[in-house]
Amino acid sequence: MDIIGYVASIFIGISLGLIGGGGSILTVPVLVYLFGIPAELSTAYSLFIVGTTALVGGIRNASIGNVNYKTAIVFTIPAFIAVYVTRAFIVPQIPDEILTIGEFLLTKDIAIMIFFALVMLAASVSMIRNKRKEVEDSEVETEPQFNVPAIIAEGAVVGVLTGIVGAGGGFLIIPALVLFAKIPMKEAVGTSLLIIAAKSLIGFIGDVRRPDLEIDWTLLLSVTAIAVVGIFIGIYLAKFIDGKKLKKGFGWFVLLMAIYIIGKQL
Repeated sequence: MDIIGYVASIFIGISLGLIGGGGSILTVPVLVYLFGIPAELSTAYSLFIVGTTALVGGIRNASIGNVNYKTAIVFTIPAFIAVYVTRAFIVPQIPDEILTIGEFLLTKDIAIMIFFALVMLAASVSMIRNKRKEVEDSEVETEPQFNVPAIIAEGAVVGVLTGIVGAGGGFLIIPALVLFAKIPMKEAVGTSLLIIAAKSLIGFIGDVRRPDLEIDWTLLLSVTAIAVVGIFIGIYLAKFIDGKKLKKGFGWFVLLMAIYIIGKQL
């Protein structure tokens, strides 16, 4: 299963390189079901893996001018504050045994995975409905002003979401950047990768300081290195693959994964 897990890890980076998101949606299930890592620890690992991989992609986009730094700063500050507080103080306070219904015991790990699956459902609907096209259409029709309060609020919400389930939230960030900051789609993807990198790595710092989490650095760095290779493959393949069709297909895959996770946990 470890070998399958390492092979699957390359698709974390490929998805980030191709569609600017989706890496964290793959990371947690790979860590939980293929490497056998507990759900809470997997969300911590996901922050580092996705954060590092997104950073590589963000730097690559920055080198070709596809990053809006003003928007990145406004979005990232509330996001990384929210994710750090969530990882360092809120998640550790969740009890290991939350409630019992008959013979069913809702544990912390089960609750995290179910909530993660619900996030996956929302992401899959977004991708299947082709929100990117809707956002592009709205961008053509209107020219909204740079909405600082809306960007800050969205950053805080995505930060909390990232902190709980270790998800980068690219499916939320990209539409927000286009609608509230009126930046082009390619620039939104590059900016999103830098935002994902910043808040994910800051969130991981909140985990490193926790004495109750034992991190397997050998495994973590190995999976991260493979995912980084994957993002270069994804960036290269993006030149030849129709991103819209790929995103919709990936959305259906994520939907099936979400249903599988909910069924398995319950």
